[in-house]
This record gives sequence, structure tokens and C-alpha cells, in this order.
Amino acid sequence: MRTQVVIVGGGPSGLLLSQLLHLKGIDNVVLERRTRDYVLGRIRAGVLETGMVDLMREAQVAKRMDTEGFTHSGTVIAFGGGQFRIDFVEHTGRPVMVYGQTELTRDLYDARAALGGKVIHRAMGVCLHQVDTDAPYVTYMLGDTEHRIECDFIAGCDGFHGISRQTIPDSVRRDYEKLYPSGWMGLLSETPPVHEELVYSDSPRGFALCSMRNENLSRYYVQCLLSDTVEDWSDERFWAELKKRIPQEFAAKLVTGPSIEKSIAPLRSFVTEPMRWGQLFLAGDAAHIVPPTGAKGLNTAASDLQYLYHALLRYYQDQDPSGLDGYSAKALARVWKAERFSWEMTHLLHRFPTQTAFDLRMQQADLGFLAENVAAQKVFAQNYVGLPY
Repeated sequence: MRTQVVIVGGGPSGLLLSQLLHLKGIDNVVLERRTRDYVLGRIRAGVLETGMVDLMREAQVAKRMDTEGFTHSGTVIAFGGGQFRIDFVEHTGRPVMVYGQTELTRDLYDARAALGGKVIHRAMGVCLHQVDTDAPYVTYMLGDTEHRIECDFIAGCDGFHGISRQTIPDSVRRDYEKLYPSGWMGLLSETPPVHEELVYSDSPRGFALCSMRNENLSRYYVQCLLSDTVEDWSDERFWAELKKRIPQEFAAKLVTGPSIEKSIAPLRSFVTEPMRWGQLFLAGDAAHIVPPTGAKGLNTAASDLQYLYHALLRYYQDQDPSGLDGYSAKALARVWKAERFSWEMTHLLHRFPTQTAFDLRMQQADLGFLAENVAAQKVFAQNYVGLPY
């Protein structure tokens, strides 16, 4: 088989890039190791920056998002027994969109199927060959049969554990990582949200977040130990702990119910450089991971896709490789800013074992400054709704 771009990874990043390229007449094939049902079974965040929303509209897959998504013009931050609100629209002129990543991925799958997109599931043993030459190709197994796809370029959208980043030699690649001593215990329930906007809560017992997917589907998180397992957290324990970590006015009206999904996500900051080697371009979690505190995971992938998509357009439409040549530096410049915000917000709201009494006082001073200072709130809002591409 021959195509122009092989996209490794059939999650939202790979599918969105595939859709965008297809609409511009650039032939591509998506390789995904898992089944469609497995990919759709992943429960992920649902806060979308304006840039991601615009990309979905450009990809012609925004109809359901625009109908069912929730536009949020601000967020609530609670600490020290009180709370304050940061108004995104007031400070930036832009809101964010709350729309579950599972639904977004479903929309992308449906769009690719409607256009006859080439998405190959159960592609096992994917291997990238001759990536540092002008004739790269990809091999994979379907059952007992090996297949080969020759291409111009490879987009690595296969996540942190995928083959794409590992293909870049250690002599070329440099990884930067910070591991945090905590995770997030997340619970999804068919209950109405406790508040119309997200509530981030700092508590002496640890961080908590109240989020939602729709009017009767809520997603809640509490900071937990890395050694914890899902089995350690019964529904009863989760709800009781959440109520202790959020303001009393929210705890009093919290509607609880049976969980329909529970999982623990470790907190990690990670960046690999460069994001290009030869004809291979990394995007999304294949190149960088952020703690979920700042809602930057999928949104940072979206900025990668924006740069890569337009670089490929320039190459195929104008025979201009400059966008591809500058992709890694341009993407990383924005990635590190998102990493900084996620790192800062994580330290602002979490309690860690290594914190001294002085550290805790500084944390409360930072929160107090943010609550009172308009300029600080504007900077926060600018980062949260998304820095410009």
C-alpha cells in the first residue's frame, strides 16, 4: 500500500489529523492497535480550549459538540474555607467548551467512516522503517499477515507508550520528566453536576475537582496516594472524602450515586525533544504529558495538530517544506508554556508529603493573591482558555 501520511494512533489526535488532511485531499491511513470500542471506552477530560473547538469546526465534526457541549465562561477556585471565581470572558473575551473526550472521539470516528477514511484497527507490531530517509515505510501485523505501507511522512499520535517516540534514537532524543507523589482518583456517575462550572478545591486533606460531562453525568476527582488502587476506593469512601474537600455549600447539595467508571491517573510532567526526526513527527501524548490540573492534555495535542496540519498543507499545496522544518521548535515553544501552567496549577492546589509549614503558607499566600489580584486572574484566564497558536 502507498499513502502520503501514515498516522500511528487512532485516538482523538490521530483521527482529527486524519480528518483534516482528508478534507484537503491529502491521502492518509490511521493505524490503531486497539478496537474502536476500546478506544471509546477510555474516560478522559472534557475541557476544550477555543483553538481545539475551532479545529473541530474546521474538520466538520462540531455539530454535536456545538449542540450538546457546555460553554463555560469561568471557573471556581476554593481554598481556606472560602471561594472565588475567575471570569474567562471578562479577562480574555473567550470561554472554554466542556464536551467529553469520548463523545468527541465518537464524532471523529463517525466522520472518518462517512468519508471512507482508512482506519485500521488491531494493527499489531507496528514498526517504523527508514524514518531518517526520503523513503520511510511502516509495517504492521493483521492476524498472521504482515502488511507494509510506503509513505512520505509519519505522524506519531500513539501516546506515551507508543512506538513512535521510541523510534527516535537515544542519541537524538532528550526526555524531561517530573513525577509527582500523588494521583487522581476519578469517579463518573449519572448524577447532576454540583455546580454549573468546574470547581477546583484546595483542602488540607488534598485536592478535589468537581466537573461534568452533561446535565446528568458528573465527573469528580480527589487526590490520592500513588500506591492506592481503585479497589481501595469504594463509592461510599469516595463520596465521603469528596464532601470533606469541597466548600460546604457544594457538599450540602452534592447528589451521589453508583459509579459507572472509576480510575486512578498518576500525575506526570513529561516532554521529549525534538518532536521531529527525519520524516517522523510526534504529536500529543507521544511527545508530552501534563498533569490534568490545567486541562491541557488534549488541548496541547490540538496545537501540535494545528502546526503539523498546516505544515503538511504548505508542503503538498505549495511545495514549501519550511513549516515541516520549523514544526518541532514551534510546537515545543507552546508545549513548554502549557507545561509551566499545569505544573504551577498542580503545586497551587495539591498537598504533597514534602511540603513544609513554610511551603503551605506560601501556597495559601499564592491563592490569596490570585483571589484578590485582577492582573493575576487575567494571566490565569489567558493560560486556561489557551494561549494563541
